Amino acid sequence: MGKRFDSIDEKLRSWIEAQPMWFVATAPLSAEGHVNLSPRGHDTFSVLDEHRVAWVDYTGSGVETISHIRENGRVCLMFNSFDSRPRIVRLHGTGSVALLGDPAFDEVVALHPEHQSTRAVIIVDVTRISDSCGWGVPVMEMTGERDLLRLQAEKKGVDGMAEYRVEKNSMSIDGLPGLIT
Repeated sequence: MGKRFDSIDEKLRSWIEAQPMWFVATAPLSAEGHVNLSPRGHDTFSVLDEHRVAWVDYTGSGVETISHIRENGRVCLMFNSFDSRPRIVRLHGTGSVALLGDPAFDEVVALHPEHQSTRAVIIVDVTRISDSCGWGVPVMEMTGERDLLRLQAEKKGVDGMAEYRVEKNSMSIDGLPGLIT
């Protein structure tokens, strides 16, 4: 049976920040739109306070999370343990997008290693926190982070990354605005 939390206390914060991978789910308002579920990793996630979290969003092949959050704000983050103690924690809330030049962008980016692929910061005001057993999640071992995003960003350079974002991140698969260029 799952448990609800009133806030992200130090114990829960420590557990969340120890997870090497987590997931973010969003959806557009339109019933014809596509639900998006993305895995995340690297040192990108921060618990800002008891009801506020954020992450550094790297350039990817799509822009669904940003588009959906800009349209309606709805977001669910899921963290699960892959070690011997099973556990799943979900953070539901309302998200916002901060871009370069926004004080919130600078605040969150400063908490993490510099990465040339950084395109935005997502901030979530958490309204519901729950956990569940995770008994069906396999036990797996973390062997390391992939370095492909950094290598691609270095190869493309600043101008190449900007061009890539215009090409791939201007609009979601459902035609919603993505990154404003």
